[in-house]
Amino acid sequence: MLLGSGELGKEVVIAAQRLGNTVIAVDRYANAPAMQVADIAEVVSMQDGDALERLVKRHQPDYVVPEIEAIRTSKLLDLERQGFRVIPTAAATNYTMNRDRIRELAHSELGVRTPRYGYANDLASLESISQDLGFPNVVKPVMSSSGKGQSVVRSPEEVAEAWEYAMTGSRGESERVIVEEFINFEVEITLLTLRQWNGTTLFCPPIGHRQERGDYQESWQPVGLSEAKITQAQEMAKTVTSALGGAGIFGVEFFVTQDEVIFSELSPRPHDTGMVTMISQNLNEFELHLRAILGLPIPKIEVLSPGASTVILSDRHSDTVFYEGVDEALAEADVEIRLFGKETARPYRRMGVALAKGDTIEQARQKASRAAAQVRLSYVDKE
Repeated sequence: MLLGSGELGKEVVIAAQRLGNTVIAVDRYANAPAMQVADIAEVVSMQDGDALERLVKRHQPDYVVPEIEAIRTSKLLDLERQGFRVIPTAAATNYTMNRDRIRELAHSELGVRTPRYGYANDLASLESISQDLGFPNVVKPVMSSSGKGQSVVRSPEEVAEAWEYAMTGSRGESERVIVEEFINFEVEITLLTLRQWNGTTLFCPPIGHRQERGDYQESWQPVGLSEAKITQAQEMAKTVTSALGGAGIFGVEFFVTQDEVIFSELSPRPHDTGMVTMISQNLNEFELHLRAILGLPIPKIEVLSPGASTVILSDRHSDTVFYEGVDEALAEADVEIRLFGKETARPYRRMGVALAKGDTIEQARQKASRAAAQVRLSYVDKE
């Protein structure tokens, strides 16, 4: 049972179907991307713990696989106690639903290097913490996804606006934000970290990514990092994921500066920046996730070619979306397009992704960016 049925979930379903599984896709709205390829679709608010429990008990899934943050995770803990297997674990999902929990685990309990940070529950405390950390700093809701509500605050005059923006992007009932020092990094990376039930922790080669508005815009693999920095990232990722336990893929994000690697965030599931692995690796992140969940062997993970991904975004609200220029994008060799099948659009909503490989990372990034720009959205609104 997949809890959350977006574009990442859609690829999880495809990977699961290829290995002969029956998949129940759950989301708060009908015909979500993963529902379009699943065996069964269920529409329910996953913040409604009682409704979620009724659904799980009715279907009796072998695995409950969360794909989003907006879930009543206390209910997952209860279901796990009743004998249902939650991936990677209910505790991991509970920790990572809120940024404050995973940050406290990493920094305070495990001693992992993170940005300096503090928490604010109202505008006054945000103003005070911002002054202590200095400007610029980064303000994020403790519970959100895809960069919603995240902003860089460059002066005291921007603090009130950052608070309001964080509240509009917050998920769930929390009115709390985390404030971080601004890290002057050379590159942000995702280290896809794979825990197995009875095997060693494995790692994909690091993925570089670029963000805007707190949401990923492009990613590429591999990244030109020294072996020392890769080892440093792997050690931190293994420390945190070992504390969370279970099996499956974790998307562990780091800032890489000239001198060090700094832990940023963690998702206990396939990561949006990891969509590049659909063209760059021998096994993509979704296939790896399923192999780990099912206890299947993973003899080798390797990058077959430099690869890149660039998102295809909507620029407006619309009830109906059509796509043009796909033929132009696919006319170039070693380019693939994934359109997610989302029925409605809103500004900056991720509607698809262009994937490309090349002889070099620079070439792959250019090809992916060019292909994404060629795919144009057209809209038909209801009267």
